[in-house]
Amino acid sequence: MRRPLVLSLLPFLLLACGLARAAEHAVPGTEPAAGAADRIALWPAGEVPGEAGPASVPNVVERSHDPALPDRYIDNVSAPYLVVYWPPRPNGSALLVVPGGGYQRVVLDKEGTALVPAFVEQGGVTLFVLRYRLPAGRSDRQAALADAQRAMRVIRADASRWQIDPQRVGVMGFSAGGHVAARLSNGFDAPVYPHRDAIDALSARPDVALLIYPVIDMGAHAHTGSRARLLGPHPDAALQARFSMQEQVRTDTPPTFLVHAQDDTVVSVDNSLVYYQALRRAGVTTEIHLFPFGGHGFGVRIPPGLTVAQWSELALRWIPSRHTEPARHD
Repeated sequence: MRRPLVLSLLPFLLLACGLARAAEHAVPGTEPAAGAADRIALWPAGEVPGEAGPASVPNVVERSHDPALPDRYIDNVSAPYLVVYWPPRPNGSALLVVPGGGYQRVVLDKEGTALVPAFVEQGGVTLFVLRYRLPAGRSDRQAALADAQRAMRVIRADASRWQIDPQRVGVMGFSAGGHVAARLSNGFDAPVYPHRDAIDALSARPDVALLIYPVIDMGAHAHTGSRARLLGPHPDAALQARFSMQEQVRTDTPPTFLVHAQDDTVVSVDNSLVYYQALRRAGVTTEIHLFPFGGHGFGVRIPPGLTVAQWSELALRWIPSRHTEPARHD
């Protein structure tokens, strides 16, 4: 009896799907060209570990209709690279930024270019935003970690060029990018690719880590999409534990700053909570900020009135505090 109604709605449903797809369109020319001053290849051409044949052409897709609020993502990256945002008045510190995207894509604006006003222009921090390799089509689950390790080493190798202190280079990761950043924090010296030049002799340990609504757990609190893309549909308990970052914390994990909204229905706040507890048990300096509202993926584009909008200011205060002793009040 209800079939005619469904059939009558079908054209409208198809139109809605078509409009949703039309909102996304390829914008390859919006990325810096290879060889541009603000684009840094991580490895020499043709020498990316684990990659054979010529590099693929990445897909860059725009999801926003508003030119003032771009929302691009990139995927199909086989030759990873950094895009640099250099402040007019550098304060000597730098952050390797690892955007999220559920291990399916890498978000470029909400967790990349949108950070520039607060962190670069006002905060004086040099940002290096990573375009990293994703698990799809690869048997090597460590490709993203290899890219993050190499990125830290490349930044330090050319620190004088960017007017940064090589001992003030941190990592900031969002969502699944937070998982990559946590993997780097706990596996900065893991042998995940063959070292081949002087750059690889440098430390990949971040001096600080900032994890914003991060994916941490691959067990009970997992973001199921990230887990399935990274570990496959049916990972056993040992594999889940190996990639659950609260299980990998060590005494030399860098000082860590955590931000999460309690109403996040995509990546549960329990991810930050279990990581915070693990950091404390290991004696790692840590600071956590939990906000009642904000959901997931807020970046710095936050509706007015929400207290989570304070997180970037808190982060900019926290970073330099790691290099100074707090005042004593005896």
